Amino acid sequence: MLQNMKGAIFDLDGVIVDTAKYHYLAWASLADELGFTFTEEDNERLKGVSRMRSLDILLEVGGLQFDEAEKLAMAEKKNRLYVDYISKLEESELLPGVKEYLTGLRSRGIGIALGSASKNAEFILNKLNITDLFDAVVDGNKVSLAKPDPEVFLIAGQELGLQPDECVVFEDAEAGVQAGKAAGMKVVGIGKPEVLKEADLVIKGVHELLID
Repeated sequence: MLQNMKGAIFDLDGVIVDTAKYHYLAWASLADELGFTFTEEDNERLKGVSRMRSLDILLEVGGLQFDEAEKLAMAEKKNRLYVDYISKLEESELLPGVKEYLTGLRSRGIGIALGSASKNAEFILNKLNITDLFDAVVDGNKVSLAKPDPEVFLIAGQELGLQPDECVVFEDAEAGVQAGKAAGMKVVGIGKPEVLKEADLVIKGVHELLID
């Protein structure tokens, strides 16, 4: 599967860098202001989900309702908190093996794309000093449909100039694995096999792919 791929499409959070902890801190801070506790267990429901849908889930947990304008203001506030956290990101926070694996793919002439719901993807890649390793960046600013819809991966494949069956997706979220499969691509799941059971291959982290 990996030997024949012409394009590799990576999710961001949990695959390249663990920014999920910063998302959680920002959402938990917002919940605290609204007068309820948002636990790490609650946060599992937000994996791979868009910002506005994440806010809806958070408000469900708190049993609160707001109009659209209020919700937009809350989503913006959460994002400001999150950007404040990630503004301190540096290359040392790349997950193990990521830079080495990306560099190896480039040396073999394999196209590399990012396929993420994050609207801060380019900012994060710049902070991690790996922007130049990507041929295409498809993020929340380019897509309108959240995973498990395959839109983000289909666009990434198009930007690499490849057919879906020539691409492999690297994902840590169940919704992301489903999106990759719906796009007609092979999927490497990063995390727990019992959660990512629809993936073609499941590993603990990108560093495992460095073992020949």
